[in-house]
Amino acid sequence: MKLTKAQYEEIAGFISTLKPTRQCMKKLKERFPHLSQSTLLSIFSQEYQKLIKRTHARHHDPDTLEFYYRWYLHDIEADPTVPVLLNLAYEVGFSPALIARMVLERFLQDQDGQPHTKHVLNSMLREPSLIPDAILANQVQQCIINDCCNGPLVDCIKHAIGHEHEVLLREKLMEKNLGFLDEDQLRLKGYDKTPDFILEVPAAVDGQVINWIESKASFGNESSHCMYLQEQFWSYWNRFGPGLVIYWYGFIEELDCNQERGILLKDTFPTDIVTLSS
Repeated sequence: MKLTKAQYEEIAGFISTLKPTRQCMKKLKERFPHLSQSTLLSIFSQEYQKLIKRTHARHHDPDTLEFYYRWYLHDIEADPTVPVLLNLAYEVGFSPALIARMVLERFLQDQDGQPHTKHVLNSMLREPSLIPDAILANQVQQCIINDCCNGPLVDCIKHAIGHEHEVLLREKLMEKNLGFLDEDQLRLKGYDKTPDFILEVPAAVDGQVINWIESKASFGNESSHCMYLQEQFWSYWNRFGPGLVIYWYGFIEELDCNQERGILLKDTFPTDIVTLSS
C-alpha cells in the first residue's frame, strides 16, 4: 500500500502517543482500519526504533543504569512473581528487551566482578535458562516475549519474514519464466554487494528497463529508504544498471522519485513485467 507523506506523518504522530506494549497494535488498527496489520506493525517498529536511538544514551548513562538495577533488586525482593523488568520498561518508556539486557549485564558484573562479552550476553538473551539466577531468567524471558520490536525473538521473526518474501519473489519470477541469479550465485562470481536477484535478460516494468530486483519485507519510509539508497540501491545501480525495489508492506509514494535515474518502487510484484526479448 502506498501512503502520502502526510498520511504517514499522521500515523507516526499517533504512534508517538502510545506506550510500546503489544496492546498498542490494537489501538493502531482501530485508528487506521484500512491498513493491514503487517503494514502498521512495520511502521510502528520503524518509529519505535527512532525513539530508541534518540533516548539510547540517556538510558545507558551509568547512573541511570545503576538506578534501574537497584529498582529491579528492590521490587524483586518485595515480590519475585511480579514482572518487574517489564513494568520498569513500560514505566520509563524503553524497550523491554534492552532493559533486560542492561540489567542482566549489571547483574553478571555484580556476580563476577567484571563485564561479560557480547557473546555471553547474547547467548543468555537467546536462551534465558543459561542465566545463573532463575528469577532473573524468568524476568528476562518475559521481556523478550513481550517486546514486539527488539530482542532475539523479534530478530528471528524478521529474518523468517524476510526469507519468506524472498521465496515469494523467486516463485513469481519463475512463474513469469524470468531467468535470474540469486545472491548466493552472485557471490560465487565474486560480487560482494548484490541485490536479491539479477535478471539474466533485462525486463520492463511500466516502460522502465530493470536488471535487478530487491525484496524488502518492510514499509519504505523516508529514513529507511534514504539509508537503503546510500548503502545498497545506488551501488546496485552502479554495477548492474536500473532496478526494481519491492516494499511488500508499502511505502511513501513521494519516495518513488528516481524512476528516470533507474530505481523503481513497487509494493507488490508487478503484473505487467515483460522481458525485452518477448
